[in-house]
Amino acid sequence: MCSHQPPCPTAESPHHHTAAVVTAHPEQGWSLLCNGTIVFDDTGELLPDGRVVDPHRTPAGV
Repeated sequence: MCSHQPPCPTAESPHHHTAAVVTAHPEQGWSLLCNGTIVFDDTGELLPDGRVVDPHRTPAGV
C-alpha cells in the first residue's frame, strides 16, 4: 500500500503508528495511515485486520 521511499512500516510492525498520514480528520479525531492503520486522537488504534490497540497515553507529569 505504501509507495514512499523508504517504505513506511507495515501494520504488523511494532512501529506501525509512524507510517505516513494519508487522510486526516481532526474534526472527528482520527487519521488513516498509508499502512491501513487508523489512529485516534486518544492514541488508540484500529489495525487493518480489525484488531484494536488500546490508548497508550502516559499519565501527566511522568
